[in-house]
Amino acid sequence: MELTRDQVRHVAELAKLKLTDAEVVLFQQQLSAILEYAARLEELDTAAISPTASILPLQNVMRPDIPRDSYPRDAMLRNAPDTEGEFIRTKAVLNAD
Repeated sequence: MELTRDQVRHVAELAKLKLTDAEVVLFQQQLSAILEYAARLEELDTAAISPTASILPLQNVMRPDIPRDSYPRDAMLRNAPDTEGEFIRTKAVLNAD
């Protein structure tokens, strides 16, 4: 399917893109090639292929969840640049406005 320059400009306008004339010609060629490839894929008979989200088998890649003691609070607070009691003090990240 060959797109016209007006169709490319329309798509660019929908995407809020400002294209030069050279970019319109370039995208006309590229988008037309993509649509031609999609049309070729439409010709394939997929009736015998069941719908699937992935062709790879699903598997858990996470490590086992083994309970263990946490690090001592004092040891963690010693690594903080600034503390206040049992808490880590940080600079404010939100405006008070």
